[in-house]
This record gives sequence, structure tokens and C-alpha cells, in this order.
Amino acid sequence: MHAVKALPWAQASIRRFLLVLLLPGLGAVFAGELWLGWRTASEAADAAYDRSLLGAVKSIDSSISTASGGLGVELPYRMLEFFELTAQGQVFYRVATEDGLVEIGSADLPIAPHPLQTGQPQFHEGEYVGKAVRVGSYARELSPPLAGQTGSQRVVIQVAETLEARNDFRHALVLQSLARDVLLMLAASALLALAIAWAMRPLDRLRRDVDARDPQDLTPVDDASAPVEVRPLVQAINHHIERNREQSEARRRFIDDASHQLRTPLTTLATQVAYAQREADPVAQRQVLDNIRLQLDETIRQTNQMLSLARADSAPPLRQAFDAVELAETLVRHWWGVARELGLDLGLDAPAHALQVIGEPDLLREALANLLHNAIRHGGSGGQATLVVRGLADGSVQMMVTYSGPGLPPDELLRAGERFFRGRARELPGSGLGLAIARTVAERHGGGMQVTAGPEGLGLTVTLTLPSDPHRSRKPG
Repeated sequence: MHAVKALPWAQASIRRFLLVLLLPGLGAVFAGELWLGWRTASEAADAAYDRSLLGAVKSIDSSISTASGGLGVELPYRMLEFFELTAQGQVFYRVATEDGLVEIGSADLPIAPHPLQTGQPQFHEGEYVGKAVRVGSYARELSPPLAGQTGSQRVVIQVAETLEARNDFRHALVLQSLARDVLLMLAASALLALAIAWAMRPLDRLRRDVDARDPQDLTPVDDASAPVEVRPLVQAINHHIERNREQSEARRRFIDDASHQLRTPLTTLATQVAYAQREADPVAQRQVLDNIRLQLDETIRQTNQMLSLARADSAPPLRQAFDAVELAETLVRHWWGVARELGLDLGLDAPAHALQVIGEPDLLREALANLLHNAIRHGGSGGQATLVVRGLADGSVQMMVTYSGPGLPPDELLRAGERFFRGRARELPGSGLGLAIARTVAERHGGGMQVTAGPEGLGLTVTLTLPSDPHRSRKPG
């Protein structure tokens, strides 16, 4: 299994990662708020000072008279002085007919960029005598018109002020908005840091709980108090703990089984060796050595079976595609010579086409070899044994070993597959692990094993069912 390389950002602190991710966003919001504050301040300053400009325009307009036949203006000097004082700069005015025949005041004030609507003031910025000014323009009908004018005539009143006071007012508003936004951003950052720290407390508590555990404690971690977002992590940890517990249990079981199964044959071997050393008769000594050889062969077989069972219990899965028919043919060819020597008819019943299986061929070969060994041993001279391979409609594959001879009573059929259970076959050498290995391998492939009576109620039939998709059929955990 290859280790997954962590991304650089995933190796950093979650707190730091969230802050680095969120603070630029807060900075962008702060910049947008500053821009909006500038616009709001500008609009507020313009609205306030434009009302003053309009007041000056209205004051001049009220002093315009055409009673003498010409255009007369009695300027409100006190109002203009007060307006100039509040503007903290210079004030200019212009009163003229729309056709430009009569003009009073600053003749070259910037004209309105858009046509004036009667009775509708218009404000705009421009430049006058090298200074930036804000101009308020207003037009109305002259009543009566000037002497000599037959149609309607309009008079245009303009008042302009320099922008010192207006800009100072705008800057003051922007600074107030900036100070407010800075305080809000600092408060938001502090609250964000506190919220992240508070949200991380369940993870810190989980870390402390796991660190405080005894190394031998493989009970699941309680996820009742964990937040919803953290529960999948806790469940994954529990799943890992459960797998470790199963592996530890498999190792403990293997050690117990090995000590139980090897103690007796090793003791027997030691006794036989001691007897052979004392025996002076060469013929008797030869007989003892033959018994020792048989005992060693059986002990080696038991050891190999226990190692196979341990590997089937805990080894990591190494699945690959293979042909079940080809595997069965190889096994029958291997065991045919042994069966022939014992006078047993060993056959194969398989389709002519391939049956592909996704699994572990080495483990399956070991399981079927144990079943064929049992069939040959218990079938005896004159008996029959057959390895059957069948493909099912759902894509599963069945591999059956059936043989004639003594079978098992119904009560022992239910226990077939238990470790070290031998039933009525105790008189023959063996460990009782053959069926257990077959069942474990079948379950490892997501399938199962079934033991039934053989044809016509004689012998046994052991069926291994291997599903088409072992990942879908495999039991959780």
C-alpha cells in the first residue's frame, strides 16, 4: 500500500489555514467598504453644500427685477458674505439672459454640461481662474421679458464656490468611516479567531481522549458528543480500531492454536526419538524412524495449515483476475497421481470456457488443496472424488469438491468448518483445519462455504461460492 502524499496546505494548522483563507476575504470586504464609504461621503458632502449653493441661487433670483425694462439685480451682499464664510473659500456669481445680451457678475463661469430645464437646478464641477469650483446653475422665465423682446425669455443664475470646505468635510466623513471599518475588521478578526478556536475544541478533546488511552484499549471511540462534521472522522478511527482489534485477535488465536496443536506432536516426537536412541534392534529402530517421519510430515502439514489460516485471516488483500477453470485443472493434475496411488478416482467437471474470478488465486488454491486432500484421505480405495466448477446467473462462481465414502451425521454437518473440529474422523491423522481454511478463504472473497451430504447421502459435498464483485459482497469491517 502506497502512502498518500499530503498537499503542502494540508500539512499546516487548520486554524492558520482558515485565517489565511478568510482574512484576504475580509480585506477585500474592507476595501469595498472603504470605496463605498468614500462615495457615500462624497454624496453626503455634495448634497449638503449643494443645498447651500441652491439657497444662494434662490436668494439672487429673488432680487432680480425687469420692471425698468432692463435686467436689474439687487445683490444680497450679507448673504453672499455669510455663504463665502461657510464655504471657507471664494464665491462667484453670474446672472445673464440665456441669449447672453445682458450679463452680470463673472462672465466666464463654466456653463452647465447639460441643457437647463426651467425651474430645475443643475450642479456640476469645473475650473475657474485656475481653481476647481462647484457650480450651481438655475434658469427661469423672465416676467415680464426685457424691453424689445416679443417672446418668452429666460434668465440664468449661477453661483460657484471653491472646494476647500467641501473636500475637508468629505475627508472627515471618510476618516470616520475608515476608523469605524478598521474597528469592525479588528473585531471581526478577533471573533473569527475565537470562533475557530471554539470550533476546534472537539478535535482537541478527541485528541486528548485518544492520547490518554491505554495501548491495549481497542474499544470504539464514543462519537455521541462529537459534532456532525467530526463524526465521519471518529467512525473512520473506530473502523481502523476494529481492524486492528481483529488483527490482534487473529494473532492471539494463531498463537493459541499453534501452542495447542504443536505441543502434542512435538512431545510425541521427542518421546519417539528417545525410544529410538535406546533401541538396539535395527529393525525396531527402523520402524520407530518411519513413525517419526510420518509424525514429522503430519506436523509440517499442520504447521502449513495454521500458517495458511493465519494468512487468510489477516493478510492484506491482493486481488487479481484469474480463470477458475484453469485453477481447477491445475489442482486436479497435481492431485491425480496421489489419488491414483490410493486407488481413488479423481475427476473434474468444469465448462469448456473460462470463468473469470476477481480474488486471490494462491489462497483459493490452498483452500481447494485442503478439500481435495480430505476427499482423497476419506474417500479411500475404490472411492470417487470430483472437483466441480459452475458459473451462476448472477456472475458468481461455485467450486465444489464432492466425494463418496463416510460422511458426517447431521449434527456434525452444522459444525463443519469450525477450527480443530474433526468429528468422527479422529482416528485418522489431521488437525481439523482444512474446512476452516476453506471457509475463511471463501468469506475473505465475500462469499461463503456450505457443507452437505454427498450424492445419495454418501460422503460430503463442500461448496465454495465466490461472488462476481468481492468488494460489494464483503462484510463491513
